[in-house]
Amino acid sequence: MPPENAGPPSGSRYARQAALEVIGTAGQAALSRSTVLIVGCGALGSTQAELLARAGVGRLILVDRDVLEWHNLQRQLLFDERDVRERMPKAAAAARRLRAINSEIEIEARVIDVTATNVVELLRPADVVIDGTDNFETRYLLNDAAVQAGKPWVYGGVLGTDGTVMTVRPGSGPCLRCLFPDPPEGHRLPTCETRGVLNTAVAWVAALQVTEALKLLVRDPAAEFRLHAVDVWRGTVHTVAVQRHDACPCCGARRFEFLSGERGSSSTVFCGRHAVQITPEHPSAPDFADLRQRLAPLGTVTVNGLLLEFTGEGRRLVVFPDGRVLVLGTTDTAEARSLVAKYIGS
Repeated sequence: MPPENAGPPSGSRYARQAALEVIGTAGQAALSRSTVLIVGCGALGSTQAELLARAGVGRLILVDRDVLEWHNLQRQLLFDERDVRERMPKAAAAARRLRAINSEIEIEARVIDVTATNVVELLRPADVVIDGTDNFETRYLLNDAAVQAGKPWVYGGVLGTDGTVMTVRPGSGPCLRCLFPDPPEGHRLPTCETRGVLNTAVAWVAALQVTEALKLLVRDPAAEFRLHAVDVWRGTVHTVAVQRHDACPCCGARRFEFLSGERGSSSTVFCGRHAVQITPEHPSAPDFADLRQRLAPLGTVTVNGLLLEFTGEGRRLVVFPDGRVLVLGTTDTAEARSLVAKYIGS
């Protein structure tokens, strides 16, 4: 009899996948030689990681700055209550679980914040990058780095019951800034914390992102460049052809403004105050009435006409009239950025 901990017979793990005409044995071999970088290991990223691990992608690099919380379990399907009780970083918990799912592949966990100073190095070994982030600023940074390096990446977003997906293939199609030239002002948008998110919408978006990544890895990309949008509650799906624009500041003019630090928010640690200030790229007046309504179910909110203060998760966020946010109770810029993205918007 084989030992109890013996692995599967050679070739049997991926037999049903390799039998697919679109994959085949050559495609399966290509997957085993591939490296995928997943940026963000929350709802989208954790689902992407599990699907890719089960598909036999040879190396996964998982990057995330956050630790697990109880509310994550509703939609972050890779994790369980033990991970939350142990206050595990998402990337580390994901790696632990994935190694139990597939011991044949290499999994690297990086518990870091993705910034202009490290994103190029993170992308270097990757064949494909998949977006599992929760804010537009990081997505524009990824877009810059991927276009500069010529690396394909798969954008995905989910909010409420809606989701969107688009594949970026630098040099042969549009990039994110062809479609959305500038990121939206974060405080004007709802977040998953304030609007909510349906776990089936997450599953749809992650599955389509992984499918797009697999197509790239087996060198069978779609001929068209399309943005896919779904509302899973209403059961509607739309796809729109997206054109590359020669005037695009990123893939057209090759100005990598987010990568160079010319664009994007900034963070400042205040000495002696145990606080971090996040300053938006374009100062603008937040709608305090709207913010108050969105945040009230999540913690304590006060507005004095000049400032809005929100307390939740043991942290206090002070929002100023020009859009600056002071996060009190931490000197960790990654944590501060995460809290602002979660509650106020990126």
